[in-house]
Amino acid sequence: MSTIRLPVFFAAVAVLLIAVPESLMAQNIGEQRTPYKINAGDRLEISVWREPDLQRIVLVRPDGAFSFPLAGEVRAEGRAVSDIANEVKGRLESFIPGLVVTVTVAEIGGNKIFVIVQVNRPGEFVVNPRVDVMQALSIAGGTTPFAALNDIKILRRSGGVQTVIRFRYSDVEKGQNLDQNVMLEVGDVVVVP
Repeated sequence: MSTIRLPVFFAAVAVLLIAVPESLMAQNIGEQRTPYKINAGDRLEISVWREPDLQRIVLVRPDGAFSFPLAGEVRAEGRAVSDIANEVKGRLESFIPGLVVTVTVAEIGGNKIFVIVQVNRPGEFVVNPRVDVMQALSIAGGTTPFAALNDIKILRRSGGVQTVIRFRYSDVEKGQNLDQNVMLEVGDVVVVP
């Protein structure tokens, strides 16, 4: 009788092992990730299939655009790679019918935040993916013994207007007021007085 139950047990375990990954995949299928938005300072690799003269790495300038042969000036900042590829393709189609354009991010150099004053390694940091305030403090090597941990500020500039977001380290450390541990945006400055 135990010999009959043992194969049934293994069959049940096998079904569970197969079913679990499928259920996890079903959860992930519904999730949509936001594509990376290009920033000034990023480098893009652009290639046109079978056109060696149209394969190069371009720098997204501080004005948010780059130049590409036959396509001219292309605005890139704040756009997804697929949008840029479609625009370049549209501009080149009159010159090269049936072309295939590939755009990839060769180097993320514009996704910068800044952590300054009472941290062990102040400066600018290229972050990928985005980070929150606690992660930024860790990237900067932690705070110094002189830091005013409950007076941390995040300076954010949007549309020419600068705002201040307050951050109390001791609250987050205790698991309280976690909503203040915001995701940092490109150009944010974390000030640790």
